[in-house]
Amino acid sequence: MGQMILDFIMESGFAQMDIKQVIVIALACFFLYLAIAKGYEPYLLIPIATGMLLANMPGVDLMKAATDSEKDGLLYYLYQGVKLGIYPPLIFLCIGAGTDFGPMIANPKTMLLGGAAQFGVFFAFLGAIALGFTGPEAASIGIIGGADGPTAIQTTGALAPHLLGTIALAAYSYMALVPVIQPPIIKALTTKEERAIKMEQTRPVSQKEKIIFPIVVMIVVIGLLPTSAPLVGMLMFGNLIKESGLVPKLVETAQSSLMYIITILLGLTVGATTNAETLLSTQTLGIIAMGLAAFSVGTASGVLGGKLMCKLTGGKVNPMIGAAGVSAVPMSSRVVQKVGQEENPSNFLLMHAMSPNVSGVIGSAIAAGILLKVFGA
Repeated sequence: MGQMILDFIMESGFAQMDIKQVIVIALACFFLYLAIAKGYEPYLLIPIATGMLLANMPGVDLMKAATDSEKDGLLYYLYQGVKLGIYPPLIFLCIGAGTDFGPMIANPKTMLLGGAAQFGVFFAFLGAIALGFTGPEAASIGIIGGADGPTAIQTTGALAPHLLGTIALAAYSYMALVPVIQPPIIKALTTKEERAIKMEQTRPVSQKEKIIFPIVVMIVVIGLLPTSAPLVGMLMFGNLIKESGLVPKLVETAQSSLMYIITILLGLTVGATTNAETLLSTQTLGIIAMGLAAFSVGTASGVLGGKLMCKLTGGKVNPMIGAAGVSAVPMSSRVVQKVGQEENPSNFLLMHAMSPNVSGVIGSAIAAGILLKVFGA
């Protein structure tokens, strides 16, 4: 009996666990703590952390590609939606169905702030090249600066699939930590007076303008940059069905059921690609550091663009809205709103920040399209 118990213990997963697996499991539990106890983007972090946990439990291989005599692991099947570039465009469709481009149409100059925030992408790209990464690898690392998980996954899946787990984890982690990362950068680059600036209400935007906008963007952007079609096309398609007002059931499905289903599948499978051997390598730590630099520089360049716009408009633009130029929608806009109200309780910057925020989504998709065009096969 004693031998049976001993054999059971020695054959258990705990007996097979090494120190690297322990570290990654602890990291997964830390992400679960941030998501559940602190409320940091639980819709993203809970699936990702659970995928990490499952993938690194010893004796469990849900991501295995089986031989002829075996079955593939459960998450291996689900992962094909990432590998084949299916999930990210569907996420963009859902984002488009829930996005109001009205603030951007009403105040088009703030679109420039969405462009300014993409500087972080190319800063990190050049930094990764300097560290010895190949062009496709550097492009995949740089796109983290766009703070857009689906775009990072789409780009990395096409250019450097061996880095997918690490880059996706970094991109989604920084998106989830927007409320922690952005406020210190915003406050360091702006004065108290600048943060307290109240912006005038923008003009009302007609429904006709909102319907024409996604059609024009699809024609112009995809015409200039065909590689952006999967992301830009689905983003604008989602927005078009919303603004048409004729297919409410499609819009409702995209905004809720489809979004949540794809988020679960994407989060679990992305988390499951972060095995201990890969995640704890020196290369991975370098990627995570470069990702943080990319996101920080993107935030800073957006704020600096906002300061320039503030000067040029005679103080009519609150420079903080530039921080929302990274495409973490709507987290960055909420951060700007919160910091603005700390300085001036009557300040309502949310809708103003949404303009660079949604233009940042388009900007990150365009940046990804450029990188795919240059480094794609």
